[in-house]
Amino acid sequence: MSTLELWLASWRALEADPPDADLFLRLCERYSESHRAYHTLNHIRECFQQLTSYPSEPDHRGELEIALWFHDAIYDTQRHDSENLSAAWAADSLERAAVPQHVIANVRDLILATKHHSTPATPDQALLIDIDLSILGAAPDRFDEYERQIRHEYSWVPEDAYRDARGRVLREFQDRYLLYTTEHFRKTLEVRARENLARSLRSLGA
Repeated sequence: MSTLELWLASWRALEADPPDADLFLRLCERYSESHRAYHTLNHIRECFQQLTSYPSEPDHRGELEIALWFHDAIYDTQRHDSENLSAAWAADSLERAAVPQHVIANVRDLILATKHHSTPATPDQALLIDIDLSILGAAPDRFDEYERQIRHEYSWVPEDAYRDARGRVLREFQDRYLLYTTEHFRKTLEVRARENLARSLRSLGA
């Protein structure tokens, strides 16, 4: 399925039509920005691959899929409000598509959950967060590529400062009792994710 076909399928799952033909193109432009290396359309496709492999049906598939499309729509490593801006863009797009307000609120909450600052409030939030963090449990070569891509996205940060900050982020994940909330991701990715985190922390000297 092409990226456009995947986009249109998500709107069908939501039982709505995209508000305008240019929205997909604008999203693609965002995900193709030159400062991005990991948070690109490939990340979105990887997320959908994880969703496809999930053995259970989400409670609100359409809302979850639209949240996946928009969750990194705005991504600026020199700001701290990218998720809020992404959620606002999604909400505005859904408003113009005449989607019910409770659906808009759920999509907004799903996107804001990807800040990873709090315990997921719903099963769909838990699934979305696990999908977003699935890269931590990727095969070692893909995980190492991911780490290089993140370094590229923070290329404006001096090396010593980056190593310190990245080490804190990865250590925070490593110190969690469980990385993944859903049983599926715990069974399939938890062990390898911890191995990847430990290896990356060693390479950072953290």
